[in-house]
Amino acid sequence: MALSKSQKEKIAALLERKIEDKLRRYARESSSMPFLMRLIQDSEKVAAYSFIHSVATTLGMSIYEYISVIIAEPTADECFRNYDVGGVISRKQKSIIDDVIRKLRNGEKKVNSAQEIKLVLDASSKNGKAQKEGRIADFYMRRAGKEHYFEIKTVKPNIDVFTKSKTKLLEWVARRRSPIKVYLAFPYNPYYPQPYERFTEQGVLDRGTEFLIGKEYWDFLGGENTFEELLALFDSVGKKFKEKIKNKIQEVARSKISDRVVKTQIVL
Repeated sequence: MALSKSQKEKIAALLERKIEDKLRRYARESSSMPFLMRLIQDSEKVAAYSFIHSVATTLGMSIYEYISVIIAEPTADECFRNYDVGGVISRKQKSIIDDVIRKLRNGEKKVNSAQEIKLVLDASSKNGKAQKEGRIADFYMRRAGKEHYFEIKTVKPNIDVFTKSKTKLLEWVARRRSPIKVYLAFPYNPYYPQPYERFTEQGVLDRGTEFLIGKEYWDFLGGENTFEELLALFDSVGKKFKEKIKNKIQEVARSKISDRVVKTQIVL
């Protein structure tokens, strides 16, 4: 299923609002970058770096959560971002999860999400306690009566992030006390066209089953070619704002040069 005209318009509008807001509000936080300026020898390039970094921070992971909702809505019974999983976790369930994580990290067992979920569900849930940490899923949808919970993360996490995410996924199963579908999702593969390979992963997650990357994730939500259509939308919005962004960067570069001259004059 391809993205509908309405979905494309919603995603484009979301991106445009984010960029317009950034162009209107942007103020460079670092007024002095003495080492980088002396290495690069180009105030406009340094201003561009600062602006692009700010845009990336503003978009963060939340932009992908909003887009996920837009894409999934037509085929989902319900879908939300920042969804409270709720539920409680027992001491026995925690013990089972800790044991699974330890064995995966130590290479004592190979990852098998179906088997691990069964272990958690078979563990006693008696005397479960509420646990505030780890109860929020970045994105949730129920499709064809099946619950799907997603943790959406930056594409180059360290090993602690993989481990914490794996723990969270299994805890969601414990909280819901049912064989729900749980995933860690990356919005894109930073190593494309090569497959995703990162030493920090270390076999903690079951690829394709509970670990979805780029096209796998977006096509899972919206159907075949969703990823390609999404990239085309980003490209279209980028071209629309190309000149505005260029002008903003030049404005920032000029203002910082002027500031530096004024400060130098004051010191002299």
